[in-house]
Amino acid sequence: MVEEVLREEPGKTGDFAVYRATKRTMTTPELQAAVARKLRVPPRAVAFPAMKDKRAVTTQHFAVHGRAPLRITGPGFEAHFVGRMTHRLGPRDMLGNRFTATLRGLEAGQAAGIAARLREVAAEGLPNYFDEQRFGSYTPGGAFFGKAVLQRDAEGALRAYMAQGTSGDPPAAQAFKAAAREHWGDWNTLLRHAPRSNYRSILTFLKQHPNDFRRAVNLITPGLLPLLLAAYQSFLWNRVTSRAVEQRVAPASGPPHHVDIAGEGLVVYRGLPEALRQELRGLTVPLPEHRAAFGDGDIAEVAAAVLAEEGLKLEDMKARLLKRAYLTRSNRPLVVVPAQVDAAIESGGERLVARFFLPPGSYGTLVLKAVVGR
Repeated sequence: MVEEVLREEPGKTGDFAVYRATKRTMTTPELQAAVARKLRVPPRAVAFPAMKDKRAVTTQHFAVHGRAPLRITGPGFEAHFVGRMTHRLGPRDMLGNRFTATLRGLEAGQAAGIAARLREVAAEGLPNYFDEQRFGSYTPGGAFFGKAVLQRDAEGALRAYMAQGTSGDPPAAQAFKAAAREHWGDWNTLLRHAPRSNYRSILTFLKQHPNDFRRAVNLITPGLLPLLLAAYQSFLWNRVTSRAVEQRVAPASGPPHHVDIAGEGLVVYRGLPEALRQELRGLTVPLPEHRAAFGDGDIAEVAAAVLAEEGLKLEDMKARLLKRAYLTRSNRPLVVVPAQVDAAIESGGERLVARFFLPPGSYGTLVLKAVVGR
């Protein structure tokens, strides 16, 4: 369960109506589209400050301009009006997220060990990696759409989007992508296989312009392009951060521990001296993009090495193929420290209820991986 917490509660005045919504088994874009249909407005008119997991019970906020009903409901969600704001709701309005996770079917002594590890993580922190939710468009061992874009390979980017299967694909998409892998370039055939989706618009264009892959890539749904780019940028950030952490902590800690994210084994640490803990907490790592300021220290060296392995340089980190999407420029804290931590052992040790609070942009699933050891 994930509960979004705003910095300030909505008031009684303002042009924007704010709602608190609870959803199950649906993504935030799906919720956005469902609310927009109910209100008969474009999806972009429904403003969410952040994305939330599909496989969770999540409570989050959204805002719409003007008058709106007190309650909005639909399959999988329910939203209630909670007040008004003078501005469009955005990421800066978020204080963070409160997580509650119930672990069941534990063996004797396992719950106590997990509870102790959670307290360790609350004291030490852990690297602030992007977790699996960021990589829904990628299959380990496959191709990143974003990498192809940065290498100015428009056809490769389009293949990654239209022919590479992912774990979240519904059956119709699975069948279409299999056809795309077999019949790539035969746009008439693929159009017959395509489900109702953005794929059809792209294929209709390619029938008339068979080799204009650059324009075809720019026909991908505008709201999806930044997410596809962010997946690769986040993958690079994770790799840079893992190596930088390993260099700094190896002399001061025991054998390395790892968490698995998007097919990568990323370093986490345990038992660091307090001075090194504080040093790590004070560091930020830029998201890789052409203006990123890595400085001239060890993190800059690691970043250059990671990019070189990918066949890239920092000046390549600009989405020149795309007209409506770009890489985010930001510095991300290297360490995340869970707060408000509590672990309750129930049912004679067979169940553990873990609660903790994280700042915006950090992943509760990462904390669970670190404490459960999977």
